[in-house]
Amino acid sequence: MTIPSIIIGIVISSIYGVAFHLWRGGGIGRLILYVGLAWIGFWIGQLIGFSQNWTFASLGPLRLGAATVGAVIALGFGYWLSLVQK
Repeated sequence: MTIPSIIIGIVISSIYGVAFHLWRGGGIGRLILYVGLAWIGFWIGQLIGFSQNWTFASLGPLRLGAATVGAVIALGFGYWLSLVQK
């Protein structure tokens, strides 16, 4: 994994988190939550895609397909957990 691919991965996963925040709304706390969840899900998906040698939608060394699926799952799960009322 090269430094440029790590930077591209951070930028893409941040875009996923910000786009989810724009779609679902919320304050600055939710924005930080969504971006963090997108980062975690993206890199977990990247690791799974790399370990399984999945090459769907690869961008250089990034397994973008698996990473995107990981980010979407993490964002959906995090959103679902954040719906709990106090």
